[in-house]
Amino acid sequence: MTTIDTTPVTLPAGADELAPPLTYRQMAWRRFRRHRMAMFGAITLLLLFLYAFGGGLIYTAERANFTDTSKRLQPPSLEHPFGTDTVGRDVLARTVQGGRISLTIGLTAAFLEIIIGVLIGAIAGYHGGAVDNLLMRFTEAMLIIPSLFLLIVMARIVGGSVPFIIVIIGLTSWMYVARIVRAEFLSLKESDYILAARSIGTPTREIIFRHILPNSMAPIVVAATLAVATAILSEAYISFLGMGVQPPTATWGNMLDGSYNYIETAPWLWIFPGLLILLTVLSINFVGDGLRDALDPRSRNA
Repeated sequence: MTTIDTTPVTLPAGADELAPPLTYRQMAWRRFRRHRMAMFGAITLLLLFLYAFGGGLIYTAERANFTDTSKRLQPPSLEHPFGTDTVGRDVLARTVQGGRISLTIGLTAAFLEIIIGVLIGAIAGYHGGAVDNLLMRFTEAMLIIPSLFLLIVMARIVGGSVPFIIVIIGLTSWMYVARIVRAEFLSLKESDYILAARSIGTPTREIIFRHILPNSMAPIVVAATLAVATAILSEAYISFLGMGVQPPTATWGNMLDGSYNYIETAPWLWIFPGLLILLTVLSINFVGDGLRDALDPRSRNA
């Protein structure tokens, strides 16, 4: 009868050096996990998305807009954990519904901003010359105008519906992304592999979208992450000034707008939406910092 030797095998010193090297994604994930504040931000963001989108299954729009003037301005209680507002609506239900709108605006506006910024930056950086000068002068002209002022003017002209707010924020926030992408393209287009692709007649579109753009994704991902936070704050700015999404549709920004007359008498009206905005923006910035460190090519061996 054959016996199986179960004696543990002792690996020789230095055998771990024979292990296959980590891929770029694995190294990036390992560095991201080591960034404690980035992990805290990622977990907090996950909980906030569950709060806004999962909580919407319980706190529906009808419940958020249900008014009962006999319960107006009640402080937090078991029945209404976040209290009630000036017409008796449940503040918890409104923060859930407001979170869905605010986060949707932040994500979609940031997506629009990234698309515009990447296209303009890629065209300017790749072609250079007169095209670069024209696009960059236009970008600088847009940067001269204060973004908040431009937001207010455009919101005043086209109104405060959710689609318009998304378009307004996207059209007034792409300039920094365009400058980042342009700088990446100016650096990468002189690389050997790009010169080789040109020499064999590779089409310009393929060079831009298949060769240069994928190698520029690290700063674009970081910019996209921070753009979400900027978009959420921008929505809060114009909603607080009464020019954003209009009631009864709730957003965290217009909930703050309806609370400034009750800062001392009913502080729960501004504490909870303000705290949610703070946690969201802070968490997104932590995640952005973690992504910047994780995707930094100079740290690939870290």
